[in-house]
Amino acid sequence: MEEPVAQPSEVMDATVAAPATTGRTRHEDDLYTWVREQVALLRAGRVDALDLDNIAEELGDVGNAQYSQLESALRVLMMHMLKWDQQPEKRTPSWIYSIREQRRRYARILKKSPGLKPHRDAIRDDIYPVSRDWASDECHLPPDEFPPACPYTWDDLLERPFDLDSVKS
Repeated sequence: MEEPVAQPSEVMDATVAAPATTGRTRHEDDLYTWVREQVALLRAGRVDALDLDNIAEELGDVGNAQYSQLESALRVLMMHMLKWDQQPEKRTPSWIYSIREQRRRYARILKKSPGLKPHRDAIRDDIYPVSRDWASDECHLPPDEFPPACPYTWDDLLERPFDLDSVKS
């Protein structure tokens, strides 16, 4: 027999307790509705009706998504810095804007998830080869034209100034 859960219309109003019903949305069928139902059950104190295995899986996915977002910000940041250093004659303001935006994303992610900070060296080292490949492709240069290991310290990555005056017109 299935556990009763709140219906989606009741879930939208957080002040409504999750009543006993016969319908249950399956995690696999409709993630959004399932999440809203699980939230309503939690707020109603109906722990016995929660889909604990799938909740645990989803929470793990949230942590993995934060990790991936940090990887993405660093990957793009390093790619633009490599391009900047390798081809000064082709610098554009958009490279500076991208560097600034990736630094902002990095800071927002770590502010939201400070537990990622101890992993940042490993993340940087793991994704540097991808950043190098992207820079290589965008610069139309072989990958061995770029350093084999990340040449940037954290001060470089997060604080090094990039000046619009150095952009070629």
